Amino acid sequence: MKKPLIIWGASGHAKVLRDFLTRSDYQLEALFDNSVDLLTFDGVPVHTGKEGFLEWRRRNPAMPACGAVAIGGARGLDRVRLQRFFTSHGIEIINAIHPSAILPRDCQLGLGSQILAGAVVGVEVVLGEGCIINTKASVDHESILGDGCHLAPGATLAGCVEVGSGTLIAVGATVLPRIKIGSNAIVGAGSVVTRDVPDNAVVMGQPARVVRWLAPPQLEPVTSSSGSRGKNP
Repeated sequence: MKKPLIIWGASGHAKVLRDFLTRSDYQLEALFDNSVDLLTFDGVPVHTGKEGFLEWRRRNPAMPACGAVAIGGARGLDRVRLQRFFTSHGIEIINAIHPSAILPRDCQLGLGSQILAGAVVGVEVVLGEGCIINTKASVDHESILGDGCHLAPGATLAGCVEVGSGTLIAVGATVLPRIKIGSNAIVGAGSVVTRDVPDNAVVMGQPARVVRWLAPPQLEPVTSSSGSRGKNP
């Protein structure tokens, strides 16, 4: 029997998750999105915002639902917070691993990891909560990603790279070995990172250079607890 699944987000990323999750162990029951214009998603009802979720939960108090957050890009800390909101209301956050992804036995996946089609995760890699390794992206050996990181399609991290929380590595970017990238940073599409990147920096180019700065996140900091990670089964 398939497990009930709910998803926060009802756009393209939700379609990606639905495609492979509902082919395996899950049945999509409901979606939640801040847009007031979305009514259904592939025939499944879309509820508006946290108020919509709370009303849905009130009507389904005993449903043992699993959850995923389909928000990508530079909103990684929002993704982590929404996962925790789900958890606080009895929703079990899942790790969404596409069957074509490659993972070693000794990688550590934070709660709510999403490893999509053709992605590769190397040995002794550690992912924080709510990380997305998107289509055909690659994280090589001994790299460490903080909470809410997103590697966009085709992005590559060479070995021993460290990435801070909430950082986006955009489409086709390459980060050379032993580079440290700060929190709340963005690496532009197609860039080649050859030196460390500070917190809140936007870097682009080959080699990548700082082109502007982002305001630090104003919400409460997000940190991973040791209980949020575990070896990939």
